Amino acid sequence: MTEVMEGVRFIRGQDDMIPDAHVYVLGDLTSGDLTLVDAGLIQKGPYKIESLKRMGIPLEDIRRIIMTHTHLDHIGCLRELLEDLGNAELWVHELEADPLEDGDERTVYGMEMFRGMCQSQYGLKPGDFKFSVDRKLRGDEMLVFGGMEWQVLHIPGHSAGSIGLYNAAQRALIPGDVVYADSAIGRFDMHGADGTALKDSLFRLAELEVDALLPGHNRIVTDLPPGYIRRTAEQWSPHLG
Repeated sequence: MTEVMEGVRFIRGQDDMIPDAHVYVLGDLTSGDLTLVDAGLIQKGPYKIESLKRMGIPLEDIRRIIMTHTHLDHIGCLRELLEDLGNAELWVHELEADPLEDGDERTVYGMEMFRGMCQSQYGLKPGDFKFSVDRKLRGDEMLVFGGMEWQVLHIPGHSAGSIGLYNAAQRALIPGDVVYADSAIGRFDMHGADGTALKDSLFRLAELEVDALLPGHNRIVTDLPPGYIRRTAEQWSPHLG
């Protein structure tokens, strides 16, 4: 685990046959009110829990897990984490929270071919990704926890309920898989995805002042060049409808 900045720590994903999402730990470690952003791939729960323990973080201090979206590489080990964390709540945007509660796993797998492959590879069964959600987010909420404030941004396109978290004080953005730090953006060919919505979301993010870009995969950047997100949005705009 790496401290990115005050109140933000980073557990790097361990990519396997499928990419494993990064996890971010938000909040002052002395607050007893910490938040995980995303979970990661199937079977990566022990690695994520061990990373927390190595930092000396009491597991009971993790009060909630906020999902940027519910694709398999982000939600795969959620149940593993929840079992170890005990009373941690699950917070998800309502457009993906309702399907989770209904046992509709189309957003988890994205496409039927991928569902079959993953169920075979990992021994998954229908219903493995049915969860109760403690808080259903809508976007534009201001969340206060661990001595920090984070604005929820609904940024659909990669998935219907994709969200970002933005901390204005430190100019830090956690965009999930909507935009990366290497001129790439998230896929827009899976269930619930929409290229036009993704374009709109990218240009919305371009309005923010961002120094630290903390995406769901690949490298993170704490000295983002001015205008980077707008240039990326403009580069991809002709392909997004």
